Formats: sequence, C-alpha cells, structure tokens
Amino acid sequence: MARPTPTTTIGRTPPEVALVGGALATSPLLTDGTTDAVAVPVAPARSGDDGVQPREGTADAAARYGVDLAEIAERVRLTGAAGEAYVLQLPRPVGSAVTLPWQGLPPRLVLVGVGDGSPRDVRRAGAALARATRGLRRVVTTVGAYAAQDASQEAAAARALTEGYLLAAYRTPTLATGTPDPEPASLVLLGRDGTRTGAAVAAGRTAARATWLARDLAATPSSTKNPAWLAEQARRLGRQAGLEVTVRGPRELAAQGFGGILAVGAGSASPPRLVTVAYTPATPDVARHVVVVGKGITYDTGGLSIKPREAMVPMKTDMTGAAVALATVLAAAEAGVAHRVTAVLPLAENHVGAASYRPGDVLTQFGGTTVEIANTDAEGRLVLADALAWADAELDPDVLVDVATLTGAATLGLGKQHAALYGSDDEVVADLAAAGERSGELAWPMPLVEEYEEAVRSEVADLRHVPLDRRIGGGSITAALFLRHFVGTRRWAHLDIAGPARAAGDKHEVTEGATGFGARLLLEYLSDLR
Repeated sequence: MARPTPTTTIGRTPPEVALVGGALATSPLLTDGTTDAVAVPVAPARSGDDGVQPREGTADAAARYGVDLAEIAERVRLTGAAGEAYVLQLPRPVGSAVTLPWQGLPPRLVLVGVGDGSPRDVRRAGAALARATRGLRRVVTTVGAYAAQDASQEAAAARALTEGYLLAAYRTPTLATGTPDPEPASLVLLGRDGTRTGAAVAAGRTAARATWLARDLAATPSSTKNPAWLAEQARRLGRQAGLEVTVRGPRELAAQGFGGILAVGAGSASPPRLVTVAYTPATPDVARHVVVVGKGITYDTGGLSIKPREAMVPMKTDMTGAAVALATVLAAAEAGVAHRVTAVLPLAENHVGAASYRPGDVLTQFGGTTVEIANTDAEGRLVLADALAWADAELDPDVLVDVATLTGAATLGLGKQHAALYGSDDEVVADLAAAGERSGELAWPMPLVEEYEEAVRSEVADLRHVPLDRRIGGGSITAALFLRHFVGTRRWAHLDIAGPARAAGDKHEVTEGATGFGARLLLEYLSDLR
C-alpha cells in the first residue's frame, strides 16, 4: 500500500517580511485597509521610574490613535520584559454619528516588550509578536528600531526580529490538513530601509526557512518517513536548489562496506540509504570544504535492546541530525555562502526483526574498523561512524562536523537548551560556540576526557561502542570519543543535540515538538567562516 506523502508541506516558505521607510505618525500603511495590527515596543522602567519606557513609534501610535498607551501598559501590568505582548482590541463605533479617534486605523494595537534591546531580546520580542497576531493579514511594527541605532545595530535588530517572528510563526503541518490554518501574518518593519538592513532581513528569513524545513522533516510521522522517503525529499529539494545529490541504496552500501548502516537497518522492512547533497560556490578555488554529517534514524525502537514504550514515543525525531544537515546545505546555497558544503545523511530505521543485529556481534565499519556491539539502542554512533569514515576518506573536508540526537546523557548536565559540543580542534569548537551565541542556539564546549578512552576498548574487536564498565559514566563523552576514531586527522566537531532538538512546549522562538535546533547555528558558522 502506498504511504500518504505530504510533500507539498515539506520545504514551505515562511511569510513575507518587508522593509518600509517612513514614520508611524504619517505612514499610509495604517489607512490603506490591509493592515490588521500595529505593534510598538516598550522596555523595562529605568531606575527610579514607575512605568515602562516607550520606544521608537510608541508615542506616535498613542498620538495617532488618541490612546494613553502608558496607562494601558500599567493597567495590564506590563514590565517591558522581552517576550511580553498585549493586544489592545479597539472597539468600533455604533451608529453613524459616532466618531472615534482611531476610526479608519487598524483595529489592534500590540504592546511588545523588548527587554534590553539585545538581539536575543529582540528575537524574543518577535516571537511574542508572532503568537499575538497569528491569523491576521499584515502587521506593521517599529519593534527593534531605535533612534540612535547605527547601520550595524539596525541590521542586527532587524534580523533578530525577523528570525524570532518567523520561528514562532511556525506550526506543524499534518497529514490530514497539510499546511496549518490560520497562516501567520506578513510583517512590515516600519522606519527601516537600506541595503544592509534588507540583507539582514533576507538572512534571517533564510535561517528561519532552514529551521522550518528541519522541523517539518522531524515532525513527519515514521509511518510516512522511512529511509527511502527521506532520501527522496533530499533528492527533490536538493535538485530544486541546483545541488548535486547522490543516493546509495543497500546494494551500493554492501559493495562499499558500510557495515554500521547496514547492521542498524537490517531489522527493518525499510532498507537504509546514504545520501549526499553538495553545494559548490561560484569561486570554489578560494573556499573551504565543510562536511556536515547528520544522524538519520527515521525511527528507533532500540532494536533487540528495545526501548520502553514511553521512550519510543518521540523517536520519529531521531533523524533530526539528518534534517539539520540537509537544511544547512540548502540554506548555504540560498544564502550563497563562500564555502563548499556537503551534507552526508546516513538513513536507517532501527527496528526489530529476524535479521536484527545483536548485542555481542562484531561489525566491520567503513574503512575496516571492527566494533563490538554492546547495546543495539546505541545505533546512532554506528551510522555516524560509517558516514564520518567515508567523508574522511572520500570528500577531503577542511572541517568535518556531525550533528545528532545521540545521547540522553547530554541532557543530564546541560538540560534541554544547550547542545553538547566536542571537537578535535579548539578553533572550530570556539567558532561553533560563538555561532551558537549569535544565533540563539546555544552549544556548550565539553571535554574529550582521555582517561575515558578505556570505555571504547574491546577484547574482541578494535572498538567497543558502549562502555562495559558503567562506573566510567559520561555517556555523551564516551560517545564522542568513539566517533573520534572515525575522523582521521580532520578538524572535527560533534554536536549532541539530544536535549534541544525536542521541546515540551512553546517558549520564545522555540515551538513545541521538533525544534530544528542546529540549522541556524551551522548556517551562522558557515557565514562567518574565514
């Protein structure tokens, strides 16, 4: 039976964000009948003051509407903190003889807290605005604009607002309805124009679109999303973008010695795949080559080392690393980054079957390294090992990065908002951590503890992929140490996103469910790489 395939929703385009010059006091956008809301910023009170601070456009809105916005803010107890939003629904007149000050203007005023005005806080303000105005046609805002801004600050604020708004505007599509309803409103940033700010808005939209794609792919049910389906999405989206796409099936994987991918996928009726999607810039002779390997387990039962039912529920998102890698290379092409980027997607379903691999088996990974299996629910590092070893041998990367929902251990120390970041090169680790700070996708540098290397030693193979001695602990660290054996001498980094890849509820720019964490971080890293 053919599977339902909601391909029309994969690769959606976020709503428009436009720049328009002028001031709120005189803008014709407020009287043309197509704007449903005007959003203005407020900031926390200064020391010694009682009420919130009005920011750019707030006084103009109060004057044009004839409404005391300071009194409204005080009445509803706004503090100006980033992420606050209050919608004032203005009444319409009853009877032709009644004229109200705001007649002919948009019927909603939104007060939005902008905190200290930093990119992080403006991103959160954009997210609050998106949730407050969903279902409207168009929103005009001065949030993020300040009279004393220089060009760099204006561009940074415009990008942050764009990203926050579009990321929070996301809603998960469904097989039954396709694109969610209602659609988010288009956004007009008033009082801002210029090439630099326009480029910043475009960059924010590209980053948000990458996150939307990663979220869409991760949220797709595994009844639809098997390795063949995900490989076809990569092929379709890559070719639409003019990129080079190669898909290897089980026959090619067996012929070339991808023992880890084949073993993990052996218990499933849906055979594994290995996909590469390659972007080459206009001047490749001066570019570095960055390879991003993403774990693509389209569903994880744990195999013979089967998971409890509760732990299986979110496992449709266990291919988030592959979704992020694909979104990153597509966004790199859209943004025209200066470096070569190749996404490598090892795709398999870790199921239970007569051909399932077993604890105690010894596998031969790509390149000949043998690995003793201790737990079939530690399958992610096996498919990554194949892909990393192949990328090292065949792609000649200057930088090799893998991203994966790899270990629950990473969440024990870092919680749900930081990725665990490991690497063999201090500069690469520092640059990725800095990109995380700028993008709002935080990654915490972690140590590759050499004393823990004994955890991956085996008496019957070259390596053991899960520690025999539970007293060693540090499960995220030992997983990274295992992967390090497959990267040769490359400059390598490993992002364990098991925590931030999923969210239990909406919070600022993060949406419930699959978060798409990592796409913006990696795109920021690529854009700033020298």
